[in-house]
Amino acid sequence: MSETISSFLTQDHRDCDEMFANLENIVASENWIEVEKVFESFSNDLQHHFNMEEKVMFPKFEEKTGMTQGPTAMMRMEHQQMLQILSQMNEDISKKQKDHFFGLSETLMMIMQQHNMKEEQMLYRMADSHLSTDVLFVVSEMKELKRA
Repeated sequence: MSETISSFLTQDHRDCDEMFANLENIVASENWIEVEKVFESFSNDLQHHFNMEEKVMFPKFEEKTGMTQGPTAMMRMEHQQMLQILSQMNEDISKKQKDHFFGLSETLMMIMQQHNMKEEQMLYRMADSHLSTDVLFVVSEMKELKRA
């Protein structure tokens, strides 16, 4: 079976989740030099995931369905929420504020889990259905999108 939008982006969610868990483990060890490297990598991966959706998949989905104020608008808003929390977490890392970092990371994890579930159970399936003839092209475009 060929790759779908669902399978590709769901795997990317899992990869980001793994990187996030790794980040939390390194913060717990208080190896702040390593924390900065892993945080930057996680942050870049998460932003890349958002870019694949916002610059490639969402516009194609919106063009095909005419839904611009539906699920994609909500997902963009949630992306912004997550990026704001990420920015605060970065401040905590620079100040070596482990406890506050973990408060934020718990919030981010909860938002990410709910967000990913909505995408995986609803939006990605809708995209695969509505973009059925273009799925391989959309996945290919997302794969070609450059990382930050």
